[in-house]
Amino acid sequence: MKILLIEDDKRLARLVQQVLEEENYALDVEHDGELGLEIALRGTHDLLIVDWMLPGRDGPSICRKLSASKISIPILMLTARGQVEDRVTGLESGADDYLIKPFDFDELIARVRALSRRYSPGSVDPTELRLGSIVMDTKVHTVRRADQTMDLTKREWELLEYFLRHPNQTLTRSAILDYVWSYDATVQPEMVDVYVSYLRQKITVTGKKDPIQTVRGFGYLMDEHNA
Repeated sequence: MKILLIEDDKRLARLVQQVLEEENYALDVEHDGELGLEIALRGTHDLLIVDWMLPGRDGPSICRKLSASKISIPILMLTARGQVEDRVTGLESGADDYLIKPFDFDELIARVRALSRRYSPGSVDPTELRLGSIVMDTKVHTVRRADQTMDLTKREWELLEYFLRHPNQTLTRSAILDYVWSYDATVQPEMVDVYVSYLRQKITVTGKKDPIQTVRGFGYLMDEHNA
């Protein structure tokens, strides 16, 4: 799962990043609200953790803008505001959950896992992604298809995870680049085709179709009926 953290307290941001990366989550971090919104609007993250008070644009404003832009992403809001009316304001702005500072990191992990369930098709286990015969266990970092274990590189893993979290959706090459290579401008779009080819070879098993369809002129699609 790829998470965008928008938090201007750089020390806290580092701690949150460290804790969640130890749980095998991938994080992008931004400290400015306006820049964070710009990244969030690209729609290439699976979950957003956003602070209420930010330079440039505050958390509730970010939530409202994402909602108005039809960006569907679970949002966890962090804030020192603990009054009931503040929580109501945060939730009504579009946040899915609310965590009051200071917080315990175990609670943060639990809330992230709970929010991730809605983006785990085919499974009630937030650490598992399941689509057809493909099962990705994000906790122990294993992938199998039809009981055959796959040995994936980091990039292949992230590519497959993106497909599994967005089944039956055409993913453009630029969106895949953003998700897998985290906006690295030095990576050329042709790398997407190369890694899709690598991934296809890895997940091919006897008696199963290729679940990755090429959508010419646009990108690729993971067909759940062939998975």
